[in-house]
Amino acid sequence: MGTVIIIPARFPSIRFPGKPLQPLRGASGVAKSLLQRTHDVALKVPDIDAVYIATDDERIAEHAATFGAAVLMTSDQCRNGTERCEDALDKLPATPDLVVNLQGDAPLTPAHFVTELIEGIGDAAVATPALLCDDETLARFRQDRAAGRVGGTTVVMTREGRGLYFSKEVIPYVAEGKPAPPVYHHVGLYAYRPAALRRYVGFEPGPLETHEGLEQLRFLENGIDVQCVTVEARQSMFWEVNNPEDVPRVEAALAKLGID
Repeated sequence: MGTVIIIPARFPSIRFPGKPLQPLRGASGVAKSLLQRTHDVALKVPDIDAVYIATDDERIAEHAATFGAAVLMTSDQCRNGTERCEDALDKLPATPDLVVNLQGDAPLTPAHFVTELIEGIGDAAVATPALLCDDETLARFRQDRAAGRVGGTTVVMTREGRGLYFSKEVIPYVAEGKPAPPVYHHVGLYAYRPAALRRYVGFEPGPLETHEGLEQLRFLENGIDVQCVTVEARQSMFWEVNNPEDVPRVEAALAKLGID
């Protein structure tokens, strides 16, 4: 197998229980679940060998079957999507060259983000996209923080695109009176070499991953570089469903983009 997309999905969530099954209305008013809309994105990516939903929950598996998705049942001990992708490796018919983790809360992910991520991984073990924030997205970040909500993630990188740090705060900090530097939105999408996934589950979560609640920090805390691939929205709109308050935001984007 060359490249597979795995969509990890779990039912429990502190911020949004049952999130994968949340219905989202598209431009025509038809509702599809968050999970189905994310699966629809995966099917639009060219040159992918297979697409799977990985879950430990029968409710999610049964729902996925209603729209014809292939399901891999994984352990209920998986603590995040990366661990779930690693657990799914043993259940594939063959080991792929590359595993793409398309998180199940990102129905606005353009297919070209995935293609550019695959093309941009190069020799790295792990890669993830970074999207320059426009004014509207940056305002949403700050609105969520002011309301005490944890939403999207930002990233700072080296000039070569190596991830220095990922945070649920807006980084970098800008001192008053200083010109604002660019802020990059971390897109919750990953490409891994299978060997990197195997190494990942051999590490225990460190303090940064634990406090930020960001799985990719486990790579950085253990000296594994995460290559950031800069992507452009191309007049699309990107936002994840992190909280119930994000549902109307995403539905408005679906309507604006004409996505049924």
